[in-house]
Amino acid sequence: MAAPLSTALDIYFSGHHSDVKRTSLSRKWLRQNMSKKFAICCGTSKSTPKAHPTSEEPGTKGASLSEQLKPLSNITLSSPTTEQSHVLSKPKSIWVNPTKPKRTVLSLQRQKRTSHSYNPQIRDLKRFAQKLNDCDDSEGDFLAALEEIPQPLTRDNALLVLNSLRPWQKAYLFFNWLKSRNLFPLETIFYNVTMKSLRFGRQFQLIEDLANEMIENKIELDNITYSTIISCAKKCNLPDRAVHWFERMYKTGLMPDEVTYSSILDVYARLGKVEEVLNLYERARATGWKPDPITFSVLGKMFGETGDYDGIRYVLQEMKSLGVQPNLVVYNTLLEAMGKAGKPGFARGLFEEMIESGITPNEKTLTAVIKIYGKARWAKDALELWERMKNNGWPMDFILYNTLLNMCADLGLVEEAERLFEEMKKSEHSRPDSWSCTAMLNIYGSIGDVELAMELFEEMSESGIALNVMGCTCLIQCLGKAMQFDDVVRVFDISIEKGIKPDDRLCGCLLSVVSLCEKSKDEKKVLACLQQANPNLVVFIKLVVDKKTSFETVKEEFKGIMSNAAVEVRRPFCNCLIDICRNKGLQERAHELLYLGTLFGLYPGLHNKTADEWCLDVRSLSVGAAQTALEEWMGTLTRIVQREEQLPELFLAQTGTGAHKFSQGLGIAFASHVKKLAAPFRQREDKVGCFVATRGDVVSWVQSQLPSAAATT
Repeated sequence: MAAPLSTALDIYFSGHHSDVKRTSLSRKWLRQNMSKKFAICCGTSKSTPKAHPTSEEPGTKGASLSEQLKPLSNITLSSPTTEQSHVLSKPKSIWVNPTKPKRTVLSLQRQKRTSHSYNPQIRDLKRFAQKLNDCDDSEGDFLAALEEIPQPLTRDNALLVLNSLRPWQKAYLFFNWLKSRNLFPLETIFYNVTMKSLRFGRQFQLIEDLANEMIENKIELDNITYSTIISCAKKCNLPDRAVHWFERMYKTGLMPDEVTYSSILDVYARLGKVEEVLNLYERARATGWKPDPITFSVLGKMFGETGDYDGIRYVLQEMKSLGVQPNLVVYNTLLEAMGKAGKPGFARGLFEEMIESGITPNEKTLTAVIKIYGKARWAKDALELWERMKNNGWPMDFILYNTLLNMCADLGLVEEAERLFEEMKKSEHSRPDSWSCTAMLNIYGSIGDVELAMELFEEMSESGIALNVMGCTCLIQCLGKAMQFDDVVRVFDISIEKGIKPDDRLCGCLLSVVSLCEKSKDEKKVLACLQQANPNLVVFIKLVVDKKTSFETVKEEFKGIMSNAAVEVRRPFCNCLIDICRNKGLQERAHELLYLGTLFGLYPGLHNKTADEWCLDVRSLSVGAAQTALEEWMGTLTRIVQREEQLPELFLAQTGTGAHKFSQGLGIAFASHVKKLAAPFRQREDKVGCFVATRGDVVSWVQSQLPSAAATT
């Protein structure tokens, strides 16, 4: 006789559940009030206890939902004559809507399984399955191999063979062969095994066809079926189909399990449906589901894509309240999210928390942190982290090394970059590649060290490291500033020979080199390179420098050139064209180009006006364009004074100092032009790159210019 078994029946009460959108306060209140419950004890004897979906063994705290739903029928007593030695702990709460019938979980272990009796021919069947895996992929050969089956197929034997077939094509052929033979009814598990094999091959259409076939033949779809369909749709980038099958699952009354919840949350997150994700998350939590770290990684990534700092904090608070310890994947996701949200301080704190918890960062972690520090221009923190990497022996790969080098290039850390580059040369697993060399070429170009740049270029050629288009651009820019136009042509020709396709950035670089040419023969050499890269741009240059070309023609062609160029190079194109015109003494054409640039939105922040202050911001302009903008502004102020219109008390002109420590030249050139025009601006001592004038200064300057202007007319 079986010993008596005591168990507890828990009845749960919860707030009314609906799909209406709720505020964060109502969500919090709902979760706090979900735990109210009453326990009623009862005892059983002799009879075997029925499976209860909410029973839970001791030690299952934090287990997956499938483990939490383990039936009592699987719990065996230690002996027929002794008392059960352990006590069942209280089950997880499950939301119940009293107005609707209780949802069904199709199977307490995600699908029905039958125990296999000992089969002495199992070894033969496995050998036969291996033979099928090794045979030719053609349908004829596969069907011929099936004729050599060692024994008649039973249900269990067929399932064993189906589960052993690795290529999805053969699993699908075998499944269809079973259907054609009609040896026994094909249950849900046969469809599930076939669908899983098809999922490996990303064959969503075939999976969906099988699912529709199940519906038509009234074969039950369980959690595994829906989870396989949804996850395959996600892999195949078909979010709409994933949502369709998830909604159908809910309509049929089948409760999703942890795998299905995680998959569909990821789908909604990728679609950017934040509200739907939160509603689904809370609905799942109300059923007693405990999210795993993967789910929180999905939520963190979703909030990171939109830079939602409050959402990221919500994820961290949820994990803390549920006692879920973040793993390395979650930390990496949250760190990347912090970078997108622009929270370097919080990211640093999160990184230190990860280290204190005993988790060792990997290459992805360190790359994310370095990117955050570089974007925030935290050079000191980035270099300290680099030292910690070396001291702790943390892993470094190509991406991390290149991220560090790019950060050094952005911040102008020459010595640190050279030391890091030498470390890469000595490393067996992370030797410099084309992107590493590009970062160094960028640095050498920034400091104008042509010798080191060309030395690296020759070294790349000898070691077989290909020069990419960005490296070519950096090198040509460096050579152009040094007025070494012959080397510019040589580097460009070598790059074209090696298959580099010029992009808009390289064309802009060549255009800037043209603006630096003082001799016509040098200009012709560089224009010949630009002709290969962008013939239309060369045609436009010739049109612009021709005094006979009308403004309307220039305007129409200018619009076409800018429309065909990438957005990020349109303003640099316009700047260089203005510089070329000024170099040739075409001041009027330069003013026309500045007007067109302003008209087409290339200089959105050039003029800023308030009641007390007018400001000219030339930080995004080249030297020639900034000089043209100053002349245009002074002419406008002159006309306003002459018309006796109202003026503000203060006038400012900003050239900036440049975020890069090697950025220089614009402020000096602007100051020189201010002096040449005898403009009333003076540089502020407390703020570099800022020129200021009062209303009285401007009015006095205009009045002083009027007699000379009248004399000339």
